[in-house]
Amino acid sequence: MPRYLILGAGAVGGALGGRLALVGRETVLVARGDHLAALRDRGLRLRTPDEDVIQSLPVISGPHELKLNVDDILILATKTQQANEALVTWTDVPVHQNARPVGTAGERLPIFIALNGVAAEAIAHRYFRRVYGVCVWMPVVHLIPGEVIIRSTPRSGTLHIGRVPASANDHDQTLQQVATDLLTANFDVSLPDDVMAWKYRKLISNIGNVFQALVANNGDWRPLVDDAEAEARRVLDAAGISYISEAEETAARAAGFTMKPVPGVPQFLGGSTWQSLHRGTGNIETDYLNGEIVMIAHRLGIGAPINQRLAILARQAAATGAKPGDLSAGQLADLLQQQ
Repeated sequence: MPRYLILGAGAVGGALGGRLALVGRETVLVARGDHLAALRDRGLRLRTPDEDVIQSLPVISGPHELKLNVDDILILATKTQQANEALVTWTDVPVHQNARPVGTAGERLPIFIALNGVAAEAIAHRYFRRVYGVCVWMPVVHLIPGEVIIRSTPRSGTLHIGRVPASANDHDQTLQQVATDLLTANFDVSLPDDVMAWKYRKLISNIGNVFQALVANNGDWRPLVDDAEAEARRVLDAAGISYISEAEETAARAAGFTMKPVPGVPQFLGGSTWQSLHRGTGNIETDYLNGEIVMIAHRLGIGAPINQRLAILARQAAATGAKPGDLSAGQLADLLQQQ
């Protein structure tokens, strides 16, 4: 059986690692700061609408604390802006077979990219030969060190996974093994022919993350999202980039889980971008969501002014320590008109 190393045991990584460990899969969490200390001292608290469990899992700060083996599987679950640092940290770590080094992690081990956006797979290919994309539909929250909240039931999320590039999918035993383990761990898992088409569709859906992060409950920001998403679709279409239909996405998200209250948890908790502002991390993933659309537009010699303005506002908010809801929906609408 493989051992799973979760590189970035925050919301998504903690949920994946915690669920895999609950069904008996050997799992190691990689964390840092207060979260690392809490995991070591108290274990991982996993809260769902139906459960409240604490697990004592192996947790490390980096590769100097363990020896990699040829059966290990890496799952990258940082934010995209942190991905390059994590990949550089792990790519040259020796991998052992029968106690003897046989190569490096980048040469010998598969890495699964469980991040929003579409940039991290390309970044990973600089360092790892075997790269897999994971399109994550999972309502998870990590705000308190040592704690991860999964806000869905009966399944914990929907995952589409596949080799990148798609042509390498056929007869991939690692892919089949990971799919089986994640299915057993309470996730719905699909193996599409092209996982990046799913990730580009989710990129469009994630265009709205920055609105939620900046405005939160301070007015109705949802009408503002339509124009930003339409601009994103125009850019992707102009670039000839394929993505699945909105109907396929909606069906996949609705099939396996329902959002329900978690006892003792506030009803409103935002997504990953909202959580970054709420925690005051000083950085934000918007450059790889709305900013991805801007980059593609620039390469085509066209504009994406709405998404460009949103990326600017998100960077400013993260740099100045702004909190969700510091802007009203009306103020944001006015700022977007000042492009």
